[in-house]
Amino acid sequence: MKIEILGTGCSKCKQLTANAEAAVKELNISTEIVKVTDIDKITGYGVMMTPALVVDGAVVSMGKVLSKDEIEKHLSKK
Repeated sequence: MKIEILGTGCSKCKQLTANAEAAVKELNISTEIVKVTDIDKITGYGVMMTPALVVDGAVVSMGKVLSKDEIEKHLSKK
């Protein structure tokens, strides 16, 4: 599984990253978390508002900071 955090590095992006790391730790799953700051790559996903969360190439959220529990629900579907 691959998780991407799309954003320019703002405080909301950092919080989403922390929440994703906490969700992965709680679920005890093996995954790679990548921060994507390149605006061309971000818009390539069709994302116009950051932060955004991408799981295995699919955008699952954009424009808000998901909680750890919300992220766990998305990861549990995989």
